[in-house]
Amino acid sequence: MEKQIYLEGIDPLEFYGINNVKINLIKKLFPKINIAARGNSLFVQGEEKEIKQFEKKFALLLNHFFQYNILTEEIILEILASGVSTFEENGTSEKDIIVFGNSGKPIRARTPNQRILVEESEENDLIFAIGPAGTGKTYTAIGLAVKALKNKQIKKIILSRPAVEAGENLGFLPGDLKEKIDPYLQPLYDALQDMIPPKKLEEFMKDGTIQIAPLAFMRGRTLSNAFVILDEAQNTTVNQLKMFLTRMGLNAKFIITGDVTQIDLPRKSHSGLLHALKILRKIKSISIIEFNKKDIVRHRLVRDIVDAYDKYSEEAEIKKEKVRANRDKNKEK
Repeated sequence: MEKQIYLEGIDPLEFYGINNVKINLIKKLFPKINIAARGNSLFVQGEEKEIKQFEKKFALLLNHFFQYNILTEEIILEILASGVSTFEENGTSEKDIIVFGNSGKPIRARTPNQRILVEESEENDLIFAIGPAGTGKTYTAIGLAVKALKNKQIKKIILSRPAVEAGENLGFLPGDLKEKIDPYLQPLYDALQDMIPPKKLEEFMKDGTIQIAPLAFMRGRTLSNAFVILDEAQNTTVNQLKMFLTRMGLNAKFIITGDVTQIDLPRKSHSGLLHALKILRKIKSISIIEFNKKDIVRHRLVRDIVDAYDKYSEEAEIKKEKVRANRDKNKEK
């Protein structure tokens, strides 16, 4: 009997190991059948009973690798001996783990509001995650998107950003359109590279399973069966954000992230995020999560920096109020 087993969604190089060390170990553990690895397929020859037994065991290895992005020789031995690895037993016990990234790195909800984001994403299809830099809003959202893709709850991930950054203009940047845009989208690439093996990520990008594009590219689309994240939403205009929100199709989940203290539009009052937070807050099934300084997970100095800027802004606002009050008094006189 001969059987072909296809390694769907798995990088063969990662799975087989350097110099085929892992697949050779699997071959040794099943001496009664012939196993040949060719690209994304395994060809197995032997008696029907032996092949069926191999398929059951091999499915456990595939599931483990797909779930945790790691498969060592030790894990192979554990799974084939007992059906489960100590890695799996220990890893699944931690409720804060969202997904397992490259080399089995657990991507966790590390702060109270990150945990709320995870919980709210299970209940609501539209979520606003608002707060200062370094609070893990976007990283957590991308982790949730990767988890949904792995669990086959959606068919694609779409990540977007408005191409407005700190007063820069795309037209003055060198290169073609993609080269101009990529620097704005790099933080999204960075998060994905933590969670998906490089070759598999490249495949997802090529076949459209994962799409990263500026906000303007969303116009006219209906986004169904997708996990969609709009990052840096404070730099959208009112019309842009309305356009984005009305892209929502069937079986779609939207997460909008932003920091209302870092608006780079010519007029802050034109921010689509500020406008949306005012008019959508009372709609059921829309969740608004406000991250704060306690959620900052970057270098310890980041929290102090945010504090300093907040304090400066408050003092500046107080001075403005005093100037206005004095001006009004002078007018009355």
